[in-house]
Amino acid sequence: MSTPVLLENHVAGQWVAGNGERTALTDPVTGDTLAYVSSAGLDLDAAFAFARERAGPALRALSYGERARRLAQIVTTLQANRDDYYAIATANSGTVASDSALDIDGAIYTLSTYAKLGATLGDAHTLLDGAAVPLAKDGSFAVRHVLRPTPGVALFINAFNFPAWGLWEKAAGALLAGVPVIVKPATSTAWLAQRMVADVVAAGVLPPGSLSVICGSAAGLLERVGPFDVVSFTGSADTAAALRTHPAFTERSARINVEADSLNSALLLPDAAPGTAAFEQFVREVAREMTVKSGQKCTAIRRALVPGEHFDAVAAAIAERLAGTTVGNPRNETVKTGSLVSVAQKRAVLDGIAHLRAEAETLYDGNRAAAFVDAGPDSACVAPVLLGLRDGAAGQRVHDTEVFGPVATLIGYRNADEAVALARRAQGSLVVSLFSNDALAMREPALALASTHGRVHAVDPSVAKTQTGHGNVMPQALHGGPGRAGGGEELGGLRALRFYHVRAAIQGPAALVEALTQDAVAWAG
Repeated sequence: MSTPVLLENHVAGQWVAGNGERTALTDPVTGDTLAYVSSAGLDLDAAFAFARERAGPALRALSYGERARRLAQIVTTLQANRDDYYAIATANSGTVASDSALDIDGAIYTLSTYAKLGATLGDAHTLLDGAAVPLAKDGSFAVRHVLRPTPGVALFINAFNFPAWGLWEKAAGALLAGVPVIVKPATSTAWLAQRMVADVVAAGVLPPGSLSVICGSAAGLLERVGPFDVVSFTGSADTAAALRTHPAFTERSARINVEADSLNSALLLPDAAPGTAAFEQFVREVAREMTVKSGQKCTAIRRALVPGEHFDAVAAAIAERLAGTTVGNPRNETVKTGSLVSVAQKRAVLDGIAHLRAEAETLYDGNRAAAFVDAGPDSACVAPVLLGLRDGAAGQRVHDTEVFGPVATLIGYRNADEAVALARRAQGSLVVSLFSNDALAMREPALALASTHGRVHAVDPSVAKTQTGHGNVMPQALHGGPGRAGGGEELGGLRALRFYHVRAAIQGPAALVEALTQDAVAWAG
Protein backbone atom coordinates (compact mmCIF):
# COMPACT_ATOMS: atom_id res chain seq x y z
CA MET A 1 0.00 0.00 0.00
CA SER A 2 1.36 3.45 -0.92
CA THR A 3 1.85 6.18 1.65
CA PRO A 4 -1.32 8.29 2.08
CA VAL A 5 -1.05 11.75 0.55
CA LEU A 6 -2.70 15.05 1.46
CA LEU A 7 -5.24 15.93 -1.22
CA GLU A 8 -4.95 19.60 -2.12
CA ASN A 9 -7.78 22.06 -2.64
CA HIS A 10 -8.16 24.05 -5.83
CA VAL A 11 -9.24 27.65 -5.17
CA ALA A 12 -8.60 30.97 -6.89
CA GLY A 13 -7.00 29.10 -9.77
CA GLN A 14 -4.33 27.53 -7.52
CA TRP A 15 -3.73 24.22 -5.76
CA VAL A 16 -3.44 24.80 -2.03
CA ALA A 17 -2.96 22.35 0.84
CA GLY A 18 -4.90 22.88 4.03
CA ASN A 19 -2.62 23.72 6.93
CA GLY A 20 -4.69 22.50 9.88
CA GLU A 21 -6.08 19.27 11.29
CA ARG A 22 -6.34 16.53 8.70
CA THR A 23 -9.15 14.01 8.17
CA ALA A 24 -8.31 10.54 6.93
CA LEU A 25 -10.07 8.94 3.98
CA THR A 26 -10.23 5.18 4.48
CA ASP A 27 -10.97 1.95 2.67
CA PRO A 28 -14.35 0.84 4.11
CA VAL A 29 -13.46 -2.84 3.70
CA THR A 30 -9.88 -2.98 4.98
CA GLY A 31 -9.82 0.14 7.15
CA ASP A 32 -6.58 1.29 5.51
CA THR A 33 -5.93 5.04 5.32
CA LEU A 34 -5.89 6.13 1.67
CA ALA A 35 -5.38 9.89 1.86
CA TYR A 36 -5.88 12.94 4.04
CA VAL A 37 -7.87 16.13 3.47
CA SER A 38 -7.92 19.52 5.13
CA SER A 39 -9.54 22.83 4.20
CA ALA A 40 -8.08 24.72 7.16
CA GLY A 41 -6.38 28.02 6.39
CA LEU A 42 -7.84 28.52 2.90
CA ASP A 43 -8.45 32.11 1.79
CA LEU A 44 -12.15 31.67 1.08
CA ASP A 45 -12.68 35.36 0.37
CA ALA A 46 -10.11 35.15 -2.42
CA ALA A 47 -11.64 31.89 -3.68
CA PHE A 48 -15.12 33.37 -4.08
CA ALA A 49 -13.84 36.70 -5.42
CA PHE A 50 -11.67 35.01 -8.05
CA ALA A 51 -14.55 32.81 -9.21
CA ARG A 52 -16.98 35.73 -9.40
CA GLU A 53 -14.68 38.39 -10.85
CA ARG A 54 -12.34 36.38 -13.09
CA ALA A 55 -13.92 33.06 -13.99
CA GLY A 56 -17.53 34.23 -14.28
CA PRO A 57 -16.97 36.97 -16.86
CA ALA A 58 -14.66 34.69 -18.85
CA LEU A 59 -17.26 31.93 -18.94
CA ARG A 60 -20.06 34.31 -19.89
CA ALA A 61 -17.99 35.79 -22.70
CA LEU A 62 -18.49 32.40 -24.35
CA SER A 63 -21.81 31.58 -25.98
CA TYR A 64 -23.97 28.68 -24.86
CA GLY A 65 -22.71 26.68 -27.80
CA GLU A 66 -19.09 27.43 -26.96
CA ARG A 67 -19.65 26.40 -23.36
CA ALA A 68 -21.32 23.22 -24.61
CA ARG A 69 -18.14 22.43 -26.52
CA ARG A 70 -16.18 22.85 -23.28
CA LEU A 71 -18.47 20.26 -21.69
CA ALA A 72 -17.68 17.89 -24.55
CA GLN A 73 -13.96 18.44 -23.88
CA ILE A 74 -14.51 17.62 -20.21
CA VAL A 75 -16.17 14.38 -21.32
CA THR A 76 -13.09 13.48 -23.36
CA THR A 77 -10.82 14.25 -20.40
CA LEU A 78 -12.82 12.12 -17.99
CA GLN A 79 -13.09 9.22 -20.42
CA ALA A 80 -9.32 9.16 -20.73
CA ASN A 81 -8.99 8.58 -16.98
CA ARG A 82 -11.88 6.16 -16.31
CA ASP A 83 -9.67 3.31 -15.10
CA ASP A 84 -8.15 5.51 -12.40
CA TYR A 85 -11.60 6.63 -11.28
CA TYR A 86 -12.80 3.05 -10.97
CA ALA A 87 -9.78 2.18 -8.81
CA ILE A 88 -10.48 5.16 -6.54
CA ALA A 89 -14.16 4.24 -6.22
CA THR A 90 -13.31 0.66 -5.28
CA ALA A 91 -10.82 1.77 -2.63
CA ASN A 92 -12.64 4.77 -1.15
CA SER A 93 -16.33 3.90 -1.65
CA GLY A 94 -16.21 0.10 -1.52
CA THR A 95 -18.21 -0.29 -4.72
CA VAL A 96 -18.13 -3.14 -7.23
CA ALA A 97 -17.44 -2.19 -10.84
CA SER A 98 -21.10 -2.11 -11.91
CA ASP A 99 -21.93 0.24 -9.03
CA SER A 100 -18.93 2.44 -9.78
CA ALA A 101 -20.24 2.69 -13.34
CA LEU A 102 -23.47 4.28 -12.09
CA ASP A 103 -21.42 7.05 -10.55
CA ILE A 104 -18.56 7.49 -13.02
CA ASP A 105 -20.13 6.60 -16.37
CA GLY A 106 -23.38 8.19 -15.21
CA ALA A 107 -21.48 11.42 -14.69
CA ILE A 108 -19.86 11.22 -18.11
CA TYR A 109 -23.18 10.43 -19.80
CA THR A 110 -24.86 13.38 -18.09
CA LEU A 111 -22.12 15.76 -19.21
CA SER A 112 -22.32 14.37 -22.74
CA THR A 113 -26.08 14.90 -22.77
CA TYR A 114 -25.72 18.53 -21.71
CA ALA A 115 -23.01 19.10 -24.30
CA LYS A 116 -25.52 18.02 -26.95
CA LEU A 117 -28.38 20.02 -25.44
CA GLY A 118 -26.20 23.11 -25.13
CA ALA A 119 -25.19 22.85 -28.77
CA THR A 120 -28.82 23.47 -29.74
CA LEU A 121 -28.62 26.94 -28.16
CA GLY A 122 -26.00 28.00 -30.68
CA ASP A 123 -24.06 31.24 -30.36
CA ALA A 124 -26.62 32.98 -28.14
CA HIS A 125 -25.78 34.74 -24.87
CA THR A 126 -29.37 35.35 -23.74
CA LEU A 127 -32.39 33.10 -23.28
CA LEU A 128 -35.83 34.42 -24.25
CA ASP A 129 -38.70 33.40 -21.98
CA GLY A 130 -41.90 33.74 -23.95
CA ALA A 131 -42.96 36.15 -26.65
CA ALA A 132 -43.04 39.94 -26.49
CA VAL A 133 -46.27 41.35 -25.07
CA PRO A 134 -47.55 44.84 -25.98
CA LEU A 135 -48.26 47.17 -23.06
CA ALA A 136 -49.70 49.99 -25.15
CA LYS A 137 -52.73 49.85 -27.43
CA ASP A 138 -50.73 51.00 -30.43
CA GLY A 139 -47.92 48.49 -29.70
CA SER A 140 -45.30 51.19 -29.25
CA PHE A 141 -44.41 50.04 -25.71
CA ALA A 142 -43.89 46.37 -24.90
CA VAL A 143 -42.28 43.88 -22.53
CA ARG A 144 -40.22 40.75 -23.02
CA HIS A 145 -38.86 38.39 -20.39
CA VAL A 146 -35.24 37.31 -20.64
CA LEU A 147 -32.99 34.98 -18.70
CA ARG A 148 -29.41 36.01 -18.00
CA PRO A 149 -26.74 33.98 -16.13
CA THR A 150 -26.45 35.00 -12.50
CA PRO A 151 -23.23 36.98 -11.90
CA GLY A 152 -22.35 34.87 -8.86
CA VAL A 153 -20.92 31.48 -7.97
CA ALA A 154 -22.55 28.04 -7.77
CA LEU A 155 -21.60 26.36 -4.48
CA PHE A 156 -22.25 22.60 -4.32
CA ILE A 157 -22.32 20.81 -0.97
CA ASN A 158 -22.55 17.18 -1.99
CA ALA A 159 -23.35 13.80 -0.43
CA PHE A 160 -21.02 10.83 0.02
CA ASN A 161 -22.80 8.30 -2.17
CA PHE A 162 -22.15 9.74 -5.66
CA PRO A 163 -18.87 11.72 -5.57
CA ALA A 164 -18.59 11.78 -9.39
CA TRP A 165 -22.18 12.04 -10.60
CA GLY A 166 -23.12 14.37 -7.74
CA LEU A 167 -20.49 16.82 -8.96
CA TRP A 168 -21.11 16.68 -12.70
CA GLU A 169 -24.91 16.45 -12.78
CA LYS A 170 -24.91 19.87 -11.10
CA ALA A 171 -21.84 21.32 -12.80
CA ALA A 172 -23.15 20.47 -16.27
CA GLY A 173 -26.00 22.96 -15.91
CA ALA A 174 -23.96 25.58 -14.07
CA LEU A 175 -21.05 25.64 -16.52
CA LEU A 176 -23.40 25.57 -19.52
CA ALA A 177 -25.15 28.58 -17.99
CA GLY A 178 -21.83 30.41 -17.54
CA VAL A 179 -21.63 30.19 -13.74
CA PRO A 180 -18.36 29.11 -12.04
CA VAL A 181 -18.49 26.18 -9.63
CA ILE A 182 -17.09 25.63 -6.14
CA VAL A 183 -17.71 22.05 -5.01
CA LYS A 184 -17.41 20.78 -1.44
CA PRO A 185 -17.66 16.99 -1.76
CA ALA A 186 -18.57 14.89 1.26
CA THR A 187 -15.32 14.32 3.13
CA SER A 188 -15.46 10.53 3.41
CA THR A 189 -15.44 9.97 -0.39
CA ALA A 190 -13.85 13.22 -1.56
CA TRP A 191 -10.94 11.60 -3.39
CA LEU A 192 -12.83 10.85 -6.62
CA ALA A 193 -14.31 14.35 -7.00
CA GLN A 194 -10.93 15.93 -6.21
CA ARG A 195 -9.17 13.77 -8.79
CA MET A 196 -11.74 14.57 -11.49
CA VAL A 197 -11.41 18.29 -10.86
CA ALA A 198 -7.61 17.94 -11.01
CA ASP A 199 -7.78 16.23 -14.40
CA VAL A 200 -10.11 18.85 -15.87
CA VAL A 201 -8.02 21.71 -14.49
CA ALA A 202 -4.86 20.13 -15.92
CA ALA A 203 -6.52 19.81 -19.32
CA GLY A 204 -7.06 23.58 -19.46
CA VAL A 205 -10.61 23.12 -20.72
CA LEU A 206 -12.16 25.97 -18.71
CA PRO A 207 -11.13 29.55 -17.85
CA PRO A 208 -9.08 29.63 -14.61
CA GLY A 209 -11.25 29.57 -11.52
CA SER A 210 -14.29 28.08 -13.29
CA LEU A 211 -14.01 24.87 -11.27
CA SER A 212 -12.84 24.80 -7.66
CA VAL A 213 -12.83 21.99 -5.11
CA ILE A 214 -12.59 22.22 -1.33
CA CYS A 215 -11.90 18.99 0.55
CA GLY A 216 -12.58 18.85 4.27
CA SER A 217 -14.71 21.09 6.43
CA ALA A 218 -17.41 23.34 4.96
CA ALA A 219 -16.83 25.91 7.70
CA GLY A 220 -16.95 29.47 6.40
CA LEU A 221 -18.39 28.68 2.98
CA LEU A 222 -21.92 29.93 3.56
CA GLU A 223 -20.58 33.11 5.16
CA ARG A 224 -19.11 33.98 1.74
CA VAL A 225 -22.32 33.34 -0.20
CA GLY A 226 -23.66 36.56 -1.69
CA PRO A 227 -27.04 37.63 -3.09
CA PHE A 228 -26.29 36.44 -6.64
CA ASP A 229 -24.70 33.13 -5.65
CA VAL A 230 -26.63 29.86 -5.74
CA VAL A 231 -26.20 26.88 -3.43
CA SER A 232 -27.10 23.28 -4.20
CA PHE A 233 -27.18 20.88 -1.27
CA THR A 234 -27.61 17.11 -1.22
CA GLY A 235 -27.89 15.46 2.18
CA SER A 236 -30.10 14.99 5.21
CA ALA A 237 -33.30 16.91 5.82
CA ASP A 238 -32.00 17.99 9.24
CA THR A 239 -28.89 19.58 7.73
CA ALA A 240 -30.97 21.17 4.98
CA ALA A 241 -33.29 22.71 7.57
CA ALA A 242 -30.31 24.20 9.38
CA LEU A 243 -28.86 25.56 6.12
CA ARG A 244 -32.11 27.31 5.21
CA THR A 245 -31.93 29.46 8.35
CA HIS A 246 -28.48 30.82 7.43
CA PRO A 247 -28.27 34.59 6.74
CA ALA A 248 -27.03 33.79 3.23
CA PHE A 249 -30.64 32.84 2.46
CA THR A 250 -32.72 34.68 5.05
CA GLU A 251 -30.95 38.03 4.70
CA ARG A 252 -29.01 38.03 1.44
CA SER A 253 -31.67 36.04 -0.46
CA ALA A 254 -29.26 33.69 -2.18
CA ARG A 255 -31.07 30.80 -3.81
CA ILE A 256 -30.74 27.25 -2.49
CA ASN A 257 -31.70 23.96 -4.12
CA VAL A 258 -32.11 21.00 -1.77
CA GLU A 259 -32.27 17.26 -2.34
CA ALA A 260 -32.92 15.63 1.03
CA ASP A 261 -34.27 12.42 2.58
CA SER A 262 -36.68 10.41 0.47
CA LEU A 263 -38.77 7.36 1.36
CA ASN A 264 -39.34 6.29 -2.23
CA SER A 265 -41.97 3.67 -3.04
CA ALA A 266 -42.61 0.96 -5.59
CA LEU A 267 -46.29 0.11 -6.02
CA LEU A 268 -47.52 -3.25 -7.31
CA LEU A 269 -50.99 -2.66 -8.76
CA PRO A 270 -53.76 -5.16 -7.92
CA ASP A 271 -53.78 -6.74 -11.40
CA ALA A 272 -50.12 -7.78 -11.11
CA ALA A 273 -50.76 -11.14 -9.48
CA PRO A 274 -48.09 -13.80 -8.87
CA GLY A 275 -47.11 -15.48 -12.10
CA THR A 276 -47.67 -12.41 -14.26
CA ALA A 277 -44.89 -10.49 -16.00
CA ALA A 278 -45.48 -7.31 -14.00
CA PHE A 279 -45.18 -9.25 -10.73
CA GLU A 280 -41.78 -10.60 -11.77
CA GLN A 281 -40.64 -7.15 -12.89
CA PHE A 282 -41.61 -5.70 -9.52
CA VAL A 283 -39.71 -8.38 -7.60
CA ARG A 284 -36.58 -7.91 -9.71
CA GLU A 285 -36.65 -4.13 -9.35
CA VAL A 286 -37.11 -4.14 -5.57
CA ALA A 287 -34.27 -6.64 -5.07
CA ARG A 288 -32.03 -4.74 -7.46
CA GLU A 289 -32.67 -1.39 -5.79
CA MET A 290 -31.86 -2.90 -2.39
CA THR A 291 -28.48 -4.21 -3.50
CA VAL A 292 -27.15 -1.74 -6.11
CA LYS A 293 -24.59 0.49 -4.38
CA SER A 294 -25.58 -1.38 -1.20
CA GLY A 295 -28.79 0.62 -1.18
CA GLN A 296 -26.91 3.90 -0.85
CA LYS A 297 -28.94 5.79 -3.41
CA CYS A 298 -31.24 8.73 -2.70
CA THR A 299 -33.65 7.20 -5.22
CA ALA A 300 -33.58 3.61 -3.88
CA ILE A 301 -36.84 1.81 -3.10
CA ARG A 302 -37.44 2.02 0.65
CA ARG A 303 -41.12 0.92 0.71
CA ALA A 304 -42.56 -1.79 -1.54
CA LEU A 305 -46.37 -1.47 -1.54
CA VAL A 306 -48.29 -4.63 -2.45
CA PRO A 307 -51.88 -5.88 -2.28
CA GLY A 308 -52.42 -7.69 1.03
CA GLU A 309 -53.40 -10.93 -0.75
CA HIS A 310 -50.02 -10.99 -2.54
CA PHE A 311 -47.89 -10.11 0.51
CA ASP A 312 -46.54 -13.60 1.25
CA ALA A 313 -45.86 -14.39 -2.41
CA VAL A 314 -43.93 -11.14 -2.90
CA ALA A 315 -41.98 -11.66 0.33
CA ALA A 316 -40.91 -15.16 -0.71
CA ALA A 317 -39.94 -14.07 -4.23
CA ILE A 318 -37.82 -11.10 -3.08
CA ALA A 319 -36.17 -13.19 -0.34
CA GLU A 320 -35.24 -15.83 -2.90
CA ARG A 321 -33.52 -13.20 -5.04
CA LEU A 322 -31.73 -11.61 -2.10
CA ALA A 323 -30.43 -15.00 -0.97
CA GLY A 324 -28.30 -15.12 -4.09
CA THR A 325 -26.51 -11.85 -3.25
CA THR A 326 -22.80 -12.10 -2.46
CA VAL A 327 -21.57 -9.27 -0.23
CA GLY A 328 -17.99 -8.34 0.53
CA ASN A 329 -14.76 -6.93 -0.83
CA PRO A 330 -15.46 -5.39 -4.26
CA ARG A 331 -12.02 -6.51 -5.46
CA ASN A 332 -13.26 -10.11 -5.50
CA GLU A 333 -14.99 -10.84 -8.80
CA THR A 334 -17.60 -13.06 -7.14
CA VAL A 335 -18.91 -10.15 -5.06
CA LYS A 336 -22.04 -8.51 -6.42
CA THR A 337 -22.65 -6.01 -3.61
CA GLY A 338 -19.82 -4.10 -1.99
CA SER A 339 -19.65 -2.35 1.35
CA LEU A 340 -21.19 0.78 2.76
CA VAL A 341 -18.92 3.82 2.54
CA SER A 342 -17.80 3.73 6.18
CA VAL A 343 -18.11 1.91 9.48
CA ALA A 344 -20.02 4.93 10.78
CA GLN A 345 -22.58 4.47 8.01
CA LYS A 346 -22.82 0.79 8.89
CA ARG A 347 -23.67 1.69 12.48
CA ALA A 348 -26.34 4.13 11.25
CA VAL A 349 -27.89 1.44 9.04
CA LEU A 350 -27.95 -1.20 11.78
CA ASP A 351 -29.50 1.32 14.18
CA GLY A 352 -32.11 2.18 11.56
CA ILE A 353 -32.99 -1.48 11.06
CA ALA A 354 -33.45 -1.91 14.81
CA HIS A 355 -35.70 1.17 14.85
CA LEU A 356 -37.95 -0.20 12.10
CA ARG A 357 -38.12 -3.65 13.71
CA ALA A 358 -40.11 -2.09 16.53
CA GLU A 359 -43.15 -2.20 14.22
CA ALA A 360 -42.13 -4.40 11.26
CA GLU A 361 -41.35 -8.11 11.08
CA THR A 362 -38.16 -9.46 9.54
CA LEU A 363 -38.86 -11.26 6.26
CA TYR A 364 -35.25 -11.77 5.21
CA ASP A 365 -31.97 -10.93 6.94
CA GLY A 366 -28.82 -11.78 5.05
CA ASN A 367 -26.70 -10.82 8.05
CA ARG A 368 -27.86 -13.74 10.24
CA ALA A 369 -25.71 -16.23 8.38
CA ALA A 370 -23.56 -13.78 6.44
CA ALA A 371 -20.14 -14.82 5.30
CA PHE A 372 -18.75 -11.68 3.74
CA VAL A 373 -16.31 -12.46 0.93
CA ASP A 374 -12.76 -11.30 1.73
CA ALA A 375 -14.11 -8.93 4.38
CA GLY A 376 -14.10 -9.28 8.14
CA PRO A 377 -16.69 -8.35 10.75
CA ASP A 378 -15.02 -4.97 11.27
CA SER A 379 -15.61 -3.98 7.64
CA ALA A 380 -18.46 -1.70 6.56
CA CYS A 381 -20.32 -4.57 4.89
CA VAL A 382 -24.05 -5.10 5.53
CA ALA A 383 -26.15 -7.77 3.82
CA PRO A 384 -29.68 -7.03 2.53
CA VAL A 385 -32.57 -6.90 4.99
CA LEU A 386 -36.24 -7.08 3.97
CA LEU A 387 -38.75 -6.05 6.61
CA GLY A 388 -42.53 -6.36 6.42
CA LEU A 389 -45.69 -4.66 7.63
CA ARG A 390 -48.90 -6.36 6.53
CA ASP A 391 -51.18 -3.49 7.52
CA GLY A 392 -49.47 -0.50 5.97
CA ALA A 393 -51.98 1.99 7.36
CA ALA A 394 -51.04 0.97 10.93
CA GLY A 395 -47.39 1.86 10.44
CA GLN A 396 -45.60 5.03 11.42
CA ARG A 397 -41.86 4.45 11.49
CA VAL A 398 -41.78 2.73 8.11
CA HIS A 399 -43.27 5.87 6.56
CA ASP A 400 -40.98 8.26 8.46
CA THR A 401 -37.55 6.60 8.68
CA GLU A 402 -35.16 6.23 5.77
CA VAL A 403 -32.44 3.64 6.33
CA PHE A 404 -29.70 4.50 3.84
CA GLY A 405 -28.48 1.01 3.04
CA PRO A 406 -29.61 -2.38 1.64
CA VAL A 407 -32.93 -2.23 3.46
CA ALA A 408 -36.56 -2.07 2.30
CA THR A 409 -39.94 -2.68 3.91
CA LEU A 410 -42.71 -4.68 2.25
CA ILE A 411 -46.02 -2.95 3.04
CA GLY A 412 -49.49 -4.33 2.48
CA TYR A 413 -52.44 -2.28 1.25
CA ARG A 414 -56.18 -2.98 0.93
CA ASN A 415 -57.07 -1.18 -2.30
CA ALA A 416 -55.61 1.21 -4.88
CA ASP A 417 -56.77 4.33 -3.04
CA GLU A 418 -55.01 3.21 0.13
CA ALA A 419 -51.87 2.43 -1.85
CA VAL A 420 -51.75 6.01 -3.15
CA ALA A 421 -52.38 7.33 0.36
CA LEU A 422 -49.54 5.20 1.77
CA ALA A 423 -47.11 6.37 -0.90
CA ARG A 424 -48.00 9.94 0.06
CA ARG A 425 -47.32 9.23 3.74
CA ALA A 426 -43.64 9.92 3.03
CA GLN A 427 -44.57 13.62 2.70
CA GLY A 428 -42.79 14.10 -0.60
CA SER A 429 -40.39 11.77 -2.40
CA LEU A 430 -37.96 11.78 -5.30
CA VAL A 431 -39.54 8.88 -7.17
CA VAL A 432 -42.34 6.32 -7.09
CA SER A 433 -42.61 3.33 -9.41
CA LEU A 434 -45.80 1.68 -10.63
CA PHE A 435 -45.96 -1.92 -11.88
CA SER A 436 -48.94 -3.28 -13.79
CA ASN A 437 -49.76 -5.57 -16.70
CA ASP A 438 -51.95 -2.79 -18.13
CA ALA A 439 -50.34 0.52 -19.10
CA LEU A 440 -53.63 2.41 -19.00
CA ALA A 441 -54.37 1.16 -15.49
CA MET A 442 -51.40 3.22 -14.32
CA ARG A 443 -52.75 6.53 -15.62
CA GLU A 444 -54.87 7.44 -12.60
CA PRO A 445 -52.29 6.56 -9.90
CA ALA A 446 -49.52 8.21 -11.94
CA LEU A 447 -51.36 11.52 -12.01
CA ALA A 448 -52.48 11.16 -8.39
CA LEU A 449 -48.88 10.68 -7.23
CA ALA A 450 -47.35 13.35 -9.46
CA SER A 451 -48.22 16.08 -6.97
CA THR A 452 -46.11 14.49 -4.21
CA HIS A 453 -43.25 12.99 -6.21
CA GLY A 454 -40.58 14.47 -8.44
CA ARG A 455 -40.71 11.50 -10.82
CA VAL A 456 -43.25 8.76 -11.51
CA HIS A 457 -41.72 5.66 -13.14
CA ALA A 458 -44.30 3.34 -14.72
CA VAL A 459 -43.49 -0.17 -15.96
CA ASP A 460 -45.55 -2.77 -17.80
CA PRO A 461 -44.36 -5.83 -19.78
CA SER A 462 -44.02 -3.84 -23.01
CA VAL A 463 -41.08 -1.84 -21.57
CA ALA A 464 -39.40 -4.64 -19.63
CA LYS A 465 -36.20 -4.30 -21.68
CA THR A 466 -36.28 -0.56 -22.37
CA GLN A 467 -37.27 1.00 -19.04
CA THR A 468 -34.37 2.88 -17.43
CA GLY A 469 -34.87 1.69 -13.85
CA HIS A 470 -36.61 3.05 -10.79
CA GLY A 471 -33.45 4.47 -9.22
CA ASN A 472 -31.53 5.60 -12.30
CA VAL A 473 -31.62 9.37 -12.73
CA MET A 474 -31.61 10.29 -16.41
CA PRO A 475 -30.44 13.81 -17.36
CA GLN A 476 -33.46 14.27 -19.63
CA ALA A 477 -35.84 13.82 -16.68
CA LEU A 478 -36.39 15.92 -13.58
CA HIS A 479 -34.47 14.96 -10.45
CA GLY A 480 -35.79 16.28 -7.15
CA GLY A 481 -39.01 16.20 -5.22
CA PRO A 482 -41.42 18.25 -3.14
CA GLY A 483 -41.83 18.35 0.63
CA ARG A 484 -39.53 16.15 2.63
CA ALA A 485 -37.47 15.38 -0.49
CA GLY A 486 -36.22 18.98 -0.34
CA GLY A 487 -38.44 20.87 -2.75
CA GLY A 488 -35.63 21.10 -5.28
CA GLU A 489 -35.26 20.45 -8.99
CA GLU A 490 -32.18 19.38 -10.96
CA LEU A 491 -31.63 18.12 -14.50
CA GLY A 492 -34.74 17.72 -16.66
CA GLY A 493 -32.91 18.66 -19.84
CA LEU A 494 -32.52 22.40 -20.38
CA ARG A 495 -34.79 23.03 -17.38
CA ALA A 496 -31.61 22.73 -15.32
CA LEU A 497 -30.46 26.12 -16.64
CA ARG A 498 -33.23 27.96 -14.82
CA PHE A 499 -31.55 27.71 -11.39
CA TYR A 500 -28.43 29.44 -12.70
CA HIS A 501 -30.21 32.34 -14.40
CA VAL A 502 -31.98 35.51 -13.34
CA ARG A 503 -35.28 36.22 -15.08
CA ALA A 504 -36.04 39.86 -15.83
CA ALA A 505 -38.76 41.77 -17.66
CA ILE A 506 -37.40 44.35 -20.07
CA GLN A 507 -39.95 47.01 -20.94
CA GLY A 508 -39.46 49.70 -23.53
CA PRO A 509 -40.02 50.87 -27.08
CA ALA A 510 -41.04 48.17 -29.50
CA ALA A 511 -37.76 48.59 -31.39
CA LEU A 512 -35.75 47.85 -28.23
CA VAL A 513 -37.89 44.83 -27.36
CA GLU A 514 -37.46 43.49 -30.89
CA ALA A 515 -33.69 44.03 -30.67
CA LEU A 516 -33.57 41.70 -27.65
CA THR A 517 -33.94 38.78 -30.06
CA GLN A 518 -30.43 39.44 -31.39
CA ASP A 519 -27.81 37.11 -29.89
CA ALA A 520 -30.66 35.28 -28.10
CA VAL A 521 -32.52 32.00 -28.34
CA ALA A 522 -35.92 30.87 -27.12
CA TRP A 523 -35.77 28.85 -23.90
CA ALA A 524 -38.06 25.85 -23.86
CA GLY A 525 -37.59 25.07 -20.18
